[in-house]
Amino acid sequence: MTGRKKIVFQGEPGANSHIACREVYPDFEAVPCATFEDCFAALENGSADLGMIPIENSIAGRVADIHHLLPRSDLHIIGEYFLPVRHQLMAIKGATLSGLEMVQSHPQALGQCREALRSMGLTPVVGADTAGSARQISELNDPKRGAIASRLAAEIYGLDILKQDIEDEAHNTTRFIILSREDLRAAYGVAPTMTTFVFKVRNVPAALYKALGGFATSGVNMTRLESYMIDGAFTATQFMADVEGHPDERGLALALQELGFFAEYRILGVYRSSPFRERMKDLDAARADRTKIKGM
Repeated sequence: MTGRKKIVFQGEPGANSHIACREVYPDFEAVPCATFEDCFAALENGSADLGMIPIENSIAGRVADIHHLLPRSDLHIIGEYFLPVRHQLMAIKGATLSGLEMVQSHPQALGQCREALRSMGLTPVVGADTAGSARQISELNDPKRGAIASRLAAEIYGLDILKQDIEDEAHNTTRFIILSREDLRAAYGVAPTMTTFVFKVRNVPAALYKALGGFATSGVNMTRLESYMIDGAFTATQFMADVEGHPDERGLALALQELGFFAEYRILGVYRSSPFRERMKDLDAARADRTKIKGM
């Protein structure tokens, strides 16, 4: 038995989620789970302390399962982490790029490498996850089949990397949220803070406009807003939103108060903003300056 705290992730050893666990919580035991449901169950029954869960990617968009699982759970978001994703095309030792016919990986990874696969004439095959695909390719021992996974997965499963960094966009980044049973909210006024919440509105004209009006008038920056139907119904819509700020700040407090007049809402987490966000703002500002100079 180990006395180390445990952090769960979806996938097999070598998955990008595994890498995120090692980078953020190197002293924790990273425990693989077959599904996101298994991750949530491990957290809820106390067999794990934290969870490292991908929620969106800069190319492929949201990870849909999480938007349904998170609002139904009693778990809390206590942090976020942005992982630059570099996809490696790998196969068994002795295989060649010219001999490959099909490539297996998680749907998100396949989507993030769509153009690269098309240019190489390779057929994408959906797998349960990136590292699991690498393991299966290793076991099949077929030089015509490859996998898209991480360098760590190639090392673990003894595969050769035939082509490096095949993601379609250099900015390919996955945002992870860190989940806990405890509501460990960030302290007010200590550091830049994010607040994530879900809310429901009736499917009637201007419902969303009224629900969000307070954020505009209070000057609260909403960085993400995702919608999805509740249990397949067309009569109501649930939203998940990220905003900059802390609920104890006057502006966000007023915005949430107004939201409560028009919708049911629940805060899922109040946590420190990743430094990655500030770096991206600086890059965007630099791009805007260069564009302005060129236009003069």
